[in-house]
Amino acid sequence: MSGVKACAAGDLRVDQATRVVIDGIAIAVVKDSAGTIHALGDTCTHGDISLSEGFVEDDTLECWAHGSRFELTTGKPLTLPAYEPVPVFPVTVVDGDVYIDPTPISV
Repeated sequence: MSGVKACAAGDLRVDQATRVVIDGIAIAVVKDSAGTIHALGDTCTHGDISLSEGFVEDDTLECWAHGSRFELTTGKPLTLPAYEPVPVFPVTVVDGDVYIDPTPISV
């Protein structure tokens, strides 16, 4: 198994982001309405704003400050003012614990 234990899967709420820090990297962990767990960079690429304080809707995470929405699976921005993606990290769930590899799979 690769990755660092980030949290227990049971601690995550559906459609709500949780901030974790792994190897100095701030990561927003999200359980979507289908129960899939995602991990993406916690800092909005438009400004130095924590995305984990934003809003989860369907398969997106929205920055609370200026409304940029990012896809949970790719990190791509869907709305302005952000135009750069946030990194997405590999997630593994083992025995009820969430492990995140701090090496991004996309940026």
